[in-house]
Amino acid sequence: MMQRRTRWLLVLGLLLPLGGCDAGAEGTPSGAECAPDSTLTWDNFGKDFMDSYCVRCHSTTLTGSARRGAPNDHNFDSVTLVREEIEHTDEAAAAGPDAVNTDMPIGSPAPTEAERRMLGEWLACGAP
Repeated sequence: MMQRRTRWLLVLGLLLPLGGCDAGAEGTPSGAECAPDSTLTWDNFGKDFMDSYCVRCHSTTLTGSARRGAPNDHNFDSVTLVREEIEHTDEAAAAGPDAVNTDMPIGSPAPTEAERRMLGEWLACGAP
């Protein structure tokens, strides 16, 4: 017979992935590559993408429960901060030939696959 505490930890472990912005396990690297003629930049793509899908949880202006589970060191409200988390962002939200990662964001709105592919390319280019 399972002890009450062990049973509670098991239930908690099963429920945690349902509630927060940083809930899902990271996926597979997308395998996206930087196209030689890529025109994607922070100003014409990255900022709008992050504002639309990421900073509702991953922002330096949010604290405590307002972050909905996002780690305090994962923020995307500047290109400098995005560059610090390129691998994480690729594995959680980008698409490429090897994977279409949809762990992030939790809930709506969510990017289309085409937007995720653009994210993968932008990140592969170093998030210029």
